[in-house]
Amino acid sequence: MPVNYIIYDLEATCWLGRPPKGFNEIIEIGAVRINEYGEILGTFERFVKPTLNPKLSGFCKKLTSIKQNQIDIARTFPKVISDFKEWSGMYENDFHICSWGNNDRKLFLDECSIHKLDSEWVDHCYNLKNQYDNLNGGIVKGNLKKIVIKEGFEFTGIQHRAISDAENLAKIFLKYFDEWTFI
Repeated sequence: MPVNYIIYDLEATCWLGRPPKGFNEIIEIGAVRINEYGEILGTFERFVKPTLNPKLSGFCKKLTSIKQNQIDIARTFPKVISDFKEWSGMYENDFHICSWGNNDRKLFLDECSIHKLDSEWVDHCYNLKNQYDNLNGGIVKGNLKKIVIKEGFEFTGIQHRAISDAENLAKIFLKYFDEWTFI
């Protein structure tokens, strides 16, 4: 059966402190789909309308460059995640969903809990940062942008935008394509 690798990043509501209602909510999903031959099959980029805290903080707007009106007209998580799962090919192929760090996996689990959605598919989420650290002999210092540059790539797009971070992570993923493990 063919395998799809979904290299993704999420942006979420954020504040200079704790979230008002206890949760950070996803406001953007960006992803790159790569097949088992290392070929990029497409990209996914959607804004998500938060339901618990629908107003973005000034800190969040500045950090992500996402505007309130972009979120106001977006669809809610259940609709966007349905589109994402369809786009990813997870219904007809084996799949591995890969992010930089573990926070994005937790955001998916929280959103599924908030909206009472099945989260079994999140078991296919893998933390590339941990594997990258192991490939490079221990804890590697620096954020994704610094690692992309360290690896000899130009960081393209806007930092802290889901699609840009996913596209840049895909560069690292492809460089070490044969090194990742999915157990």
